Amino acid sequence: MTFKVAQRRSSAVRKATVRTAAALAAGLALVMGTAAPGQAAGATPKAGCDSPDRAGAASAAPAWAAAHQPAPVPALTGTAAQSFAYGMPGQLPIGLWSDSGVTLRTPVTKGTVRLDVASKGFSTDSLTVQRYEPHDRRWVDLDTKPGSESFPTRGVLTFPVTAPDASPQHPVGIALRLQDLDRPGTLTVAASLDDGRGHTYRAPARTAEATRPNVTVTGWDKGATLRRGGTGRVVTVTVKNTTDRAYPALNGSYFAYGAGGSHVLTPKDLTLSQYRSDRGWVRVPLVAGGCDPGMSAALLPTTGKRVLAPGETAVYRLKVAVARTAPRDVTRADAGFSVGNGDASFHSQQLPFTIPQGR
Repeated sequence: MTFKVAQRRSSAVRKATVRTAAALAAGLALVMGTAAPGQAAGATPKAGCDSPDRAGAASAAPAWAAAHQPAPVPALTGTAAQSFAYGMPGQLPIGLWSDSGVTLRTPVTKGTVRLDVASKGFSTDSLTVQRYEPHDRRWVDLDTKPGSESFPTRGVLTFPVTAPDASPQHPVGIALRLQDLDRPGTLTVAASLDDGRGHTYRAPARTAEATRPNVTVTGWDKGATLRRGGTGRVVTVTVKNTTDRAYPALNGSYFAYGAGGSHVLTPKDLTLSQYRSDRGWVRVPLVAGGCDPGMSAALLPTTGKRVLAPGETAVYRLKVAVARTAPRDVTRADAGFSVGNGDASFHSQQLPFTIPQGR
């Protein structure tokens, strides 16, 4: 799931309406690790304290394509009778790149491929589509028209194409890849080709389901209370890969933010422990959020395994406690858990708690 937080925070204490979204987004930005090869390569540029991105904004189209990756082999699609064809898989697991592509069986000198996309359940602005450029050996974003609404469900993406030798005997494939960075739903793509000579070819529309692993949380509720100096509370997060693809760089994160009239929570005010199958309960260090008054921690599944194959389950068992010396004016914390693949989160859930006054 993506979070677009435009507000900047210039002091330690903010209004409650901003705190939750900012804390959740900041946690995502702080703990998402390096992705596995072929999924999310590249570095995120550093941002200063006055940058909106520094406040925790997760880009809807991050620059994940490395400049020099092994050239993909475009998969040919369609039949010999189709001058132009488009293909994509039936599932688009969130947080993973999914291979796609077009096939040309007619010569094109200065043509344009157009993808008309329609979504249900998520915004087309969260869809990233790239094509592989063999000359530069890199993935590049397609030209796109910005959505006309805050939550658009239709979009248009285009790219130029040249294939003067394409024919039914010698089809030319162009590798594409796409990814939904938001939430589950369906995506329909209608592809067409303008050959630059007055002919337009249309491929049958394709529909895919944007999916993600199923995440369940037990042991926590909206009225969770943690007392200063108490033993803490246990929460269990279970992630089951219900998609048809393996998640090669599974990771989880915990993040928290709390502010009172004069103070904010810092890492020394909370204790986070994680149960590990080989070590029992292990304390996990919380890291301060830099310019932001918040904290986060990167987590591994209970077994330590980061590759989640289809049908497999990963478990995160956490214990959260409040220190006896935590500031007395902080009576509520906006906290949460996020799980994703590499530097892309596919699920995030709030785990807020109250801290009774005087205890």
